[in-house]
Amino acid sequence: MEIWKVGFVAMVLGLGILVECGVSDMYSSKLVHRFSDEVRKVRVSRNGEVGVVWPQHRSFEYYGKLMNSDLQRQKMKLGPQFQLLFPSQGSKTMPLGNDFGWLHYMWIDIGTPNVSFLVALDAGSDLLWVPCECVQCAPLSASYYSSLDKDLNEYNPSGSSTSKFLSCSHQLCELGSNCKNPKQPCPYTVNYVSEDTSTSGVLVEDILHLASGSRMAANGSARAPVTFGCGSKQTGGYLNGVAPDGLMGLGPGEISVPSRLAKAGLVRNSFSLCFKEDDLGRIFFGDQGPAGQQTTSFLPSEGQFVTYVVGVESCCFGSSCIEQTSFKAIVDSGTSFTFLPDQIYDRVVKEFDRKVNATKASFEGYPWQYCYKSSSEGLPKIPSFTLKFTMNSSFIVQDPVFMIYGSQGAVGFCLAVEPSGIDIGTIGQNFMSGYRMVFDRENMKLGWSRSDCEDLTDNNRLPLAPADGSSPNSLPAEQQNTPNSSGVAPAVAGRTPSNSAAPASRGMPSKLCLTKLLFQLLLVSSNFRWSLHTFTF
Repeated sequence: MEIWKVGFVAMVLGLGILVECGVSDMYSSKLVHRFSDEVRKVRVSRNGEVGVVWPQHRSFEYYGKLMNSDLQRQKMKLGPQFQLLFPSQGSKTMPLGNDFGWLHYMWIDIGTPNVSFLVALDAGSDLLWVPCECVQCAPLSASYYSSLDKDLNEYNPSGSSTSKFLSCSHQLCELGSNCKNPKQPCPYTVNYVSEDTSTSGVLVEDILHLASGSRMAANGSARAPVTFGCGSKQTGGYLNGVAPDGLMGLGPGEISVPSRLAKAGLVRNSFSLCFKEDDLGRIFFGDQGPAGQQTTSFLPSEGQFVTYVVGVESCCFGSSCIEQTSFKAIVDSGTSFTFLPDQIYDRVVKEFDRKVNATKASFEGYPWQYCYKSSSEGLPKIPSFTLKFTMNSSFIVQDPVFMIYGSQGAVGFCLAVEPSGIDIGTIGQNFMSGYRMVFDRENMKLGWSRSDCEDLTDNNRLPLAPADGSSPNSLPAEQQNTPNSSGVAPAVAGRTPSNSAAPASRGMPSKLCLTKLLFQLLLVSSNFRWSLHTFTF
């Protein structure tokens, strides 16, 4: 008969327990408390942890550590509570034209009672911020904006019963070392690449209201605590129409909304953005995309994933790829249009100019250098543009040109690409059109698949409205592309490297008798923690 000898250290609430069982396969185990002297000796002998300080038995710290451990275990055992989440007013995102920098926006509800904010979506930065206790903010009256039919809101911390300031001692407070008192509210400042564009204020925590896109939970709504900026002072583009009511950073940093939702165990550590060719879009937290999507890995910067960077191997028009066009690019929904490193840009635009059958022209007020007149017969055939990635993944850009309209209709078009001026590019919103873009932070991969922003999977439809059937906020009207307009986009903000917020999955030993034993032991106490330290056959 095969004999197993299994030993493991486990945490149970109370005294050490010796368990002996007799079954077809013989095994025994000794359970000891995680804060016992025996465990401390093991840690010292194996890890060299001299002078390890254990919490005093039955102290406040002792029970606090146990409770925190319980909460984390429950999240890992149960998995995410929801398959998909989206803002309570609906998953719809919308562009608001040149007045708002050509970015996509959506309505979100924050606080108790909830207050609505129209925030821009930016995968190139981490922080969610809204105007708050304003010293220098953009106008919030609808009369300042041709496409709004209602006033925008300002957040008032004292007006929400669930609001609280983050202290300078909080782990998310980057500027805590500058505080005179660790208990004072944590200040923040985020500087964006766009010239002189920034937001500053203090960090607060409050409830973000969300709806569920699945039937996994009986309750179709979620109240998620998130950390965000009470933005009292904005500068640059944020005073001139871009994100006047706030911005939602979707980056990989620990403070971003996707990170907080995943860490709370609400959804998987992933989200998707979908932009329809008619410019409407969708956002879903927890979405990891369809099985058949194409993917490429995110690339670290100095060993850290501080933003969503991918490696492009080559740029192609039709079936012909241009030599020496490999580069790294940030994937950023907060940038309206696409930027290429200067040398790559030169090769791409010259090849485009050679292939397009149209007369070159210039249009006042537009930033692009390669523009063309439309003929009386309409738009000429535009050569397909493809970005090639590793493992034979291809990203076909559905709409690389920007149409220009006059009083009589379309008068021309431009290749909506600009030189970046640095050695890294940016894949902006215009290249994402027609795709469901999946930012899978669990597996550190970018996924994409053609989508009309209606299909959640091959067989299901994306929800178009809140789960409770209520009507979303009235939507601003879309603007047409007009002469003398140009894209204004906040670019990448500074951010702090962070580890994945997703709960780590635990593998279980494959032998059935050991699995049964562990299941029985789990029933002894919800405070059970084990690690296998010997396993011999």
